[in-house]
Amino acid sequence: MVLTKEVDLPQFTTLTVPEINVSTATLMAAAPYLGKHCESVNNEFMLCRQELNDPRPCIELGKRVTACAMQVFKKIKKECKDEFNQYANCVDKSSGDYGFKDCRKTQAVFDTCMMEKLCMERPDFGYFCRGRIHKSPSAPPTPPPCPCHPKVPDATPSLPDCKPRYPARFGGRSYYMTE
Repeated sequence: MVLTKEVDLPQFTTLTVPEINVSTATLMAAAPYLGKHCESVNNEFMLCRQELNDPRPCIELGKRVTACAMQVFKKIKKECKDEFNQYANCVDKSSGDYGFKDCRKTQAVFDTCMMEKLCMERPDFGYFCRGRIHKSPSAPPTPPPCPCHPKVPDATPSLPDCKPRYPARFGGRSYYMTE
């Protein structure tokens, strides 16, 4: 990607945020709870990225998404650590593609712990596929002016009138439709 001098990049200290260092199996085991608990913050972040088409103004929202995920993992560690570790270990070692089908028993134990101790219910199947409307607290951004297409009057305001054409020599395209 080529940048010019006019592009203002954020300082590295602005981008520094505590990372969530977890394995793929751990992330997949906690994914439904992360998705449901952090849904509004994540939707706001993705809306910012989509509307502005520039990640720089959305850095603070990205930090809030990471903080929300960190909060969920801290709650799981505090209340359901053993059940979660069993479930994540099963997801990691039961199949080569991190499949869930062999881990339904440990999943049920983990889900019960989450419901009893944290009052967090696993979202039903297809929850994340449904369309939902996100009501954003922030105002929609004004679109930036496009510098590549300045507003210039059209060089050809209208086309000149054409001469009438002769009928086609061998019939028109609608030959088969007329019979």
